[in-house]
Amino acid sequence: MASKVVQLVFVVLGAIGLMGAIICCALPEWIVGHSEDMEVHIGLWKVCPKHSSGLQICGTRNTYESSEFHAFRALTVISCMLGVLSLLLMFFGSDFTPYVQNQDNKSKMILAAGVGLMLAGLLLITPVSWISYDFRNGIEGIKLGASVYIGFLSGLMLMLIGGGLCYVIRSGSSSSGAIISIFSNRA
Repeated sequence: MASKVVQLVFVVLGAIGLMGAIICCALPEWIVGHSEDMEVHIGLWKVCPKHSSGLQICGTRNTYESSEFHAFRALTVISCMLGVLSLLLMFFGSDFTPYVQNQDNKSKMILAAGVGLMLAGLLLITPVSWISYDFRNGIEGIKLGASVYIGFLSGLMLMLIGGGLCYVIRSGSSSSGAIISIFSNRA
């Protein structure tokens, strides 16, 4: 019973981390610039200038932008896709779903999901760290947006969940077929 509950907790936490990664990718809040009468929110996909009158008009980024933002886009999208794939592997390989009957295959699926979540977290933290390094001294009037902080938290969460899954699956008893033996009742 404890094995099913722990796996369900990992699935829920993984889903929360994945939602954070998708929000980080979608929000136009990577860089926020301030001037006298305007505030500009720059994201991976959109630029949203907000005038002092309250009017905000968002437009797509032009295709002739820096190659850094193309790399940021690629890394975050790959991170989201790898997170979805890993979450599906973890869900279908867990004990509370009847899709896979062989315990050895379940263990391998959960181990692959753990490695995938760690890689997804690393792929998300890379562009977030890169942009925060570029703006660490801070040009006056430009600061980091909320997507950077959401990306840090989501990437760290995905990496910790993936590491936890790998630890739990490796510390489980492979001879008895139980995935999580460290959470069983002990005297």
